[in-house]
Amino acid sequence: MKFKLGCDLEYKILEETVFIFNFQVAKLQRHKALTDSLTLKPDLPVVDYTVPDLQNRYIRVLAQPGDFSVHYTAEVDLHVHRADPTGVREMDVRDLPLDILPQLLPSRFVPSDRLADFAYREFGDFPRGYERVSAICSWIYQNIDYRRGSSNSETTATEILIRRAGVCRDFAHLGIAFCRALGIPARLVSCYAFGLSPADFHAVFEAYLDGRWWLFDATRQAALDGLVRIGVGRDAAEIAFSTPFGLMEAGPINIWIERADGEPEPTPRTTDAISTEEPAPNAGAA
Repeated sequence: MKFKLGCDLEYKILEETVFIFNFQVAKLQRHKALTDSLTLKPDLPVVDYTVPDLQNRYIRVLAQPGDFSVHYTAEVDLHVHRADPTGVREMDVRDLPLDILPQLLPSRFVPSDRLADFAYREFGDFPRGYERVSAICSWIYQNIDYRRGSSNSETTATEILIRRAGVCRDFAHLGIAFCRALGIPARLVSCYAFGLSPADFHAVFEAYLDGRWWLFDATRQAALDGLVRIGVGRDAAEIAFSTPFGLMEAGPINIWIERADGEPEPTPRTTDAISTEEPAPNAGAA
């Protein structure tokens, strides 16, 4: 499936500000024929860095006082791997590659150690594998209200469980927390999501099962086979689309994604297990 997508970001710079951006499409093997372009106003020097294996693409920009805007566009042919969910199994911790360890441990927004008792009580008796992670997503969807403005950039998974309301990143953080508490490696994914209305940067999560990373979205607001990845990390602290260091005011944000292959309708939802990665027996990403 071919997609056109992009974003427009606007800022009022009050004092010299350094920005670290992460909104470019990741250069994965399954992101075929990726072409993209970046325009800054004013035109400023850019320092870029791509994280090996993960393929997160970061850029750094130094902006001076005044108006500052970013315009990004991309076109990509997204290929996904599909599988029968019943055949996707969990792996024992003793068999996991050691470099996957960070995705098993608590992190800033995912204090999984504090949720272990709850996770085992709710999900410990489910069959181990894709079905158990799906059950986690179903529980979150049924018990946590999707409510804009109900959380902020400092809200943790534990707080979401108490408040019972959040947005996409909170749903993903809670899913990651439950997975890690059960010994399932999990990580946050930022993406452009076809079918999401209104269009926005979207957060889902991946769980490491059977030697591959599999996509899950507890919000159920977009099809898994219409997610174009931007970045992956332990939690939102690592893959924010914009991290400013300085005094500025954020302006309007415009995000879009549309089919580029003549198919106007949203991608059909599927019961297949979906991955956008090659097999990763050593936990490599791309």
